[in-house]
Amino acid sequence: MAVMTYLQAINLALKEEMRRDADVVILGEDVGELGGAFLVTEGIQTEFGKDRIVDTPISEILITGAGVGMALAGLRPVCEMQFMDFITCGFDQIVNMAGTARYRHGGSVKVPMVVRGPSGGGVHGALFHSQNPEAWFTRVPGLKVVCPGTVWDARGLMKAAIRDNNPVIFFEHKRLYRSLKADLPDVQEPEPLGKCKIQRAGDDLTIVTYGGTVPMCLTVAEALAQVNISAEVVDLRTLRPLDFETIRASVKKTSKLLIVHEDRRIGGIGADICSRVVEELWSDLDAPPRFVTAADCHTPFHQNLESVVLPNEQQILDEAQKLAAY
Repeated sequence: MAVMTYLQAINLALKEEMRRDADVVILGEDVGELGGAFLVTEGIQTEFGKDRIVDTPISEILITGAGVGMALAGLRPVCEMQFMDFITCGFDQIVNMAGTARYRHGGSVKVPMVVRGPSGGGVHGALFHSQNPEAWFTRVPGLKVVCPGTVWDARGLMKAAIRDNNPVIFFEHKRLYRSLKADLPDVQEPEPLGKCKIQRAGDDLTIVTYGGTVPMCLTVAEALAQVNISAEVVDLRTLRPLDFETIRASVKKTSKLLIVHEDRRIGGIGADICSRVVEELWSDLDAPPRFVTAADCHTPFHQNLESVVLPNEQQILDEAQKLAAY
């Protein structure tokens, strides 16, 4: 076992998959010699050379377009967005090219590519370095969307994403890069895509979350336990495909649902989950579902304003206690 950060776990997963499969390549802005803006790819070019980790121009449409072509040609490209906010520049290549390729060709082609990078706020990145754009992609058939919220999953889900034969959008919450640490074994198998994980079992209410708010919800669940409220924390991990069966089983057990994510509420994955819970599990609910999300506005630069816009542990605790008392 070795203690690793969330960032180091991703770096290790990339190295392990490149050692395992010579078809895995990395491309992006400053990913080679500099090791990326957050040093996620630090040291990889030294081991694997410039043919397998390629520095590109500052052009997300080039990075994603080249990734689609490389995947169709038989490679397994990992395309880094220096910040996931700029994935919009490659939106056409991801949604209209990668996402539709297998359907357009009757299942005769594979598109084994990963588009990965840092997302989320809490680091005073302001407008263009704080967004949570995962919901833009959860409605696209042909894409998989992954948001790890633990060190273990950062490694295990990255390994699974690289091995998958479909395009995977992999969101890494930048606030977790160095703040999360955990023991990891020398050998770790890939975690399954499309499966939730019960990060903490409970009986009184269900908290559904993912990504950057997973550690917050676990902290809140511990605080609730001190006042005899048992919260079950369901970590989505994969937003598409969505494992609704795990959510269903948890809500049927607890009869109360709190949805927590850093994305805005309008158009977020939480709205889809709530809609389905109300439609299918209405008679199992003892209270209306509640939400804690980011405010419906842009993320400001100043830390005092940012702290108002983004969800926090106190908000989650307050909503959980209201729900428990309903």
